[in-house]
Amino acid sequence: DKPITQKPLEVRQGKGKGSVEYWVAQIKPGRILYEMEGVSEEVARRAFELAAAKLPFSTAVVSRSAI
Repeated sequence: DKPITQKPLEVRQGKGKGSVEYWVAQIKPGRILYEMEGVSEEVARRAFELAAAKLPFSTAVVSRSAI
């Protein structure tokens, strides 16, 4: 996890870094985010497509046979 800092509006330059505004998680390309077991491939594929629509980056569904 990585902290993102930000200074308040209308503050002069200098005086150190701003306070932590929010945290982000860096995800490198090629990383597996989710694994699913115990359901049919059709149901898993549909679930991953719905989840991918909520993410701000492009994703791909891969199966164990494709790896």
